[in-house]
Amino acid sequence: MASWIVVWFVIGIVSTAAILACLAGLLRHLLILGRSVRRLQEEIQPIADDVAREGQKASEHTSAMGARRNSGSSTRASG
Repeated sequence: MASWIVVWFVIGIVSTAAILACLAGLLRHLLILGRSVRRLQEEIQPIADDVAREGQKASEHTSAMGARRNSGSSTRASG
């Protein structure tokens, strides 16, 4: 009966070692992914800032055109 206990003990140790190895690999991949995302963010941020600035300019331009159009139509209606 003692041999079965040794077998189960060995199976438990091997299973635990395999799970720990998988967790270590997962942690390593998470660290690599985090670094890659950070690097991508650093490369994309200037482009995103430019796009945001251009969007703001377009919004201001559209607002100015709408204000001119509205003021022009009100003078025509009264004239």
